[in-house]
Amino acid sequence: MPYIVEDGVRLYYEEMGSGTPILFIHPPGMGHIVFRHQQSLSSHFRIIMYDMRGNGKSSPSNRPITIPLLADDICRLLNTLHVKQAIICGYSNGGSIALEFALRYPHKVKKLILIGGFSEVCTALLRYEFLLGIYAAKIGAISLLANVLAKSHEKNKKGQQEIKQYVRLVNKKDLVNMYEKGLTYSCTERLPLLRMPILLIYGARDYYMHPYEKLFRKNVPHAKIIYIENARHQIPTKHHCELNGILKTYCIT
Repeated sequence: MPYIVEDGVRLYYEEMGSGTPILFIHPPGMGHIVFRHQQSLSSHFRIIMYDMRGNGKSSPSNRPITIPLLADDICRLLNTLHVKQAIICGYSNGGSIALEFALRYPHKVKKLILIGGFSEVCTALLRYEFLLGIYAAKIGAISLLANVLAKSHEKNKKGQQEIKQYVRLVNKKDLVNMYEKGLTYSCTERLPLLRMPILLIYGARDYYMHPYEKLFRKNVPHAKIIYIENARHQIPTKHHCELNGILKTYCIT
């Protein structure tokens, strides 16, 4: 299995295809498996997926996790793979890490794509979701969390089982840390510094995410925004056909 060892941590990754590199960043707990429906894009692009420290097949973190630390991990991964510049795609809270990476290493970002992304947690519903995640992780209810994530992301039993098994690999301490840091992270004031092309993708029915689109519209007016009809938050899995079509068109041009 492919790993890189940096900063004393083993990071698991998978890559397939050739051409323009696209790196996918998953939300806490889920690992790269949440992007399994995007593997077909490897017929057009070099697809890079990985498990963040403490998630999936990667080893636990050897220090307290921060969003900048996770962004630095991406830089180490890309450097190891000899990728000078990539399209960075973050899903949900993975979008916060994508944003931090783009702010810290703008020269390495060809384009930035956020799926259900947010630059801070400033609404009651999203804050409540993070607090639930923190509580579940602290009491060790990883199996319960795995069931919830699996059922919300996949319709069929096979897909649900694969996600359940993968989420259960997460390190409890690191998951708590990631949720806590995700809850307090904010880069809204720095958004105007972003100059690369940006694509924001939201579900038309993902109503609790819509206020964040307005934050981006105000601070990065050059960003392109697409709503996927009838979609809620779980776009990479439940609306992968529409998403893959959007990504293919946007990343080729």
